[in-house]
Amino acid sequence: MILNHLLGLYTHPKQEWHAIEKNHESLKSSLSHVLVIALIPTICSYIATAHIGWNPGAGDPIFLTSQSALFMSIGMYFGLIGGVLALAYLAYWMAKTFDAHPTFTQALELAAYTATPLFMVGLAALYPVLWFIMVIGLVGLAYSVYLLYAGVPIIMNIPEEKGFIYASSVVTAGLVLLVGLMATSVILWSLGFGPMYQ
Repeated sequence: MILNHLLGLYTHPKQEWHAIEKNHESLKSSLSHVLVIALIPTICSYIATAHIGWNPGAGDPIFLTSQSALFMSIGMYFGLIGGVLALAYLAYWMAKTFDAHPTFTQALELAAYTATPLFMVGLAALYPVLWFIMVIGLVGLAYSVYLLYAGVPIIMNIPEEKGFIYASSVVTAGLVLLVGLMATSVILWSLGFGPMYQ
């Protein structure tokens, strides 16, 4: 069921990881979770950039045209989904190094539920003040990293000592993916796909 572990990951994460491990979802269900939860930052960012306006801290709010905001939001949506799928593949690929033998669905569950707090940070875009979004983003990032470290030993069925190193490797891979997404954005912007301001 879509989003069925969301509340548990916030209230009692370790017990919820055990519940996820005990009742693995289908690949379709895990993908559905990613597709739905990725809508939160996408829709909120569209509303903020096209209708509320971004406040960088000084001067008037900055608005994008509706068409540009829509284009950016769609790109963001597919980038977020691609990032989660890539992280799941990397976690699956690295598992053999740590004597873990998960299915791709287990790796996708790990990536999807770990990314959930970061996607929920998208709600902060509805108050588009730069410092506020940065603070909320750091909190979301910290909680996502915590979920990853808590979930790897449970989902991948490996000892906690190996789980710590495995999770650290996944965090590093995630940072590389983030830099790759940012570099892709810069390249696309330089090719003329950048935002159009009102």
